[in-house]
Amino acid sequence: MSRNYFHLHLVSDSTGETLIAISRAVGAQFQGIGSIEHIYPMVRNKSQLERVFREIETSPGIVLFTLVDADLTALLEAACRELGAPCLSVLQPILGLFNAYLGTAATPRPGAQHLLNADYFKRIDALNFTMMHDDGQQHEHLEEADILLLGISRTSKTPTSIYLANRGYKTANVPLVPGVPLPSAVTKVRRPLIVGLVASAERIIQIRQNRLLSLNADHETPYVDRMAVNEEIAHSRRLFAEYGWPVIDVSRRSIEETAAAVIDLYGAHRMKFMVQA
Repeated sequence: MSRNYFHLHLVSDSTGETLIAISRAVGAQFQGIGSIEHIYPMVRNKSQLERVFREIETSPGIVLFTLVDADLTALLEAACRELGAPCLSVLQPILGLFNAYLGTAATPRPGAQHLLNADYFKRIDALNFTMMHDDGQQHEHLEEADILLLGISRTSKTPTSIYLANRGYKTANVPLVPGVPLPSAVTKVRRPLIVGLVASAERIIQIRQNRLLSLNADHETPYVDRMAVNEEIAHSRRLFAEYGWPVIDVSRRSIEETAAAVIDLYGAHRMKFMVQA
């Protein structure tokens, strides 16, 4: 019987985030087969590579790498040939395409995407703003947000906000609580894109029950009552429709997919806002 796992060696001269994201995206296409990841970040000299060689020899498998140093690349490729391990430079095909189109060679810089430039500090600023405006905090500063997420409890407002902040968008989120009026500051903002998040009753109840279980709390509560949850969802949809706010159903979406949909909406909103200004 064939095994349902394989060894995957990820060699990077930076943090390894690019390799991890790409390899997991590809691996997700093969159902029933998992990878045992061996991650080697910040590999920038021969002695560090030698440790990688030993690991590959001990646990043979696929080798993916992002090394911009030509000498280190040559050493790794030679070692993989000797060990019979398939290897691939993830960046090289893309670099080649850029090189051909732009007509200029790249300047090798390990970890160049992590330089402390303006974009980096923009993301940090967005993350600070988002953490300070999580779960309805500091209504008086909502106009400074790029994006404002609304939704009842357990519609992934906070994780989506944090993900968007990591992409550089100042994101606030406000919960819709039964019996509590929507803060007036929300309806007064003009600059931010306001998006309503909804989910199916089944999904929300499941998440809420798990939340109560983790807190060892009483399950006999309207918080997980189907009729009460259905009314919360209906009320939120009526509210979003009343103000013409776009709605995203997160029932079957990952955080990344929800964020991508929000960013798409933000692009159109930003263009409209700029035209009006």
